[in-house]
Amino acid sequence: MFETNYDVVIIGAGPAGLAAAIETKKVGTQKVLLVERDHTLGGILQQCIHPGFGLHLFDEELTGPEYAYRFIEQIKPLGIDVLLNTMVLDIDRDDNRIYAVNRDKGVCNIGYKSLVLAMGCRERTRGAIAIPGTRPAGIFTAGTAQRYINMQGYMVGKEFVILGSGDIGMIMARRLTLEGAKVKAVVEIMPYLAGLTRNKVQCLDDFDIPLYLRHTIIDIKGKDRVEKVTVSKVDDNFNPIKGTEWDIDCDTVLLSVGLIPENEL
Repeated sequence: MFETNYDVVIIGAGPAGLAAAIETKKVGTQKVLLVERDHTLGGILQQCIHPGFGLHLFDEELTGPEYAYRFIEQIKPLGIDVLLNTMVLDIDRDDNRIYAVNRDKGVCNIGYKSLVLAMGCRERTRGAIAIPGTRPAGIFTAGTAQRYINMQGYMVGKEFVILGSGDIGMIMARRLTLEGAKVKAVVEIMPYLAGLTRNKVQCLDDFDIPLYLRHTIIDIKGKDRVEKVTVSKVDDNFNPIKGTEWDIDCDTVLLSVGLIPENEL
């Protein structure tokens, strides 16, 4: 078992974890450790290749990876230790230790004086919002599809319906269109946009992608792969209005329906 001790251990090396590590070191903390389950620093920023980051902090427009790089470059000269490919399994608050597994070091027993949780969020899935229908391939959260396309070079489908008008969903509508896919609709259950107006203009309006407010997906149909979805208007209580349903042929459904804090630890 690999054993070590630090003054401050930070779980999660996304933007929050990186900023916490930098500030912790700047105030004089001697031993600081960043623990990250992914293979690189930066968290969600690494898959956000669109511009729009850094306007407030750096007075210039950066992509997500460029924005993350600015923080990563600050990490190096400060002497902050990093454990990548490391999954934290448990926190023992009585003994001030965390237990983790690392690809190279095996089981890790790491002591701390202070612990910072910067683990971010995960996306709500189909199960979390209980969409009825069959269980075919071709249903992704928008962030998962973003990672597949932007980081792994894998195109997840050809014809899309996106549920939810969150920023990631709208940005993916543009990204998919630029990759040659057809986004047939963005469907939003609320009577208003969930994301930024600028993303609606730049990602939907500029590419003639229709947005249906007060609508939701009430059925997903398909055997091996998604074949179509049934969309319906909803009333003020978010219940489908009978007689307003129609089908949209597609092979992929993306969900952009909110986030859940990663707080199991």
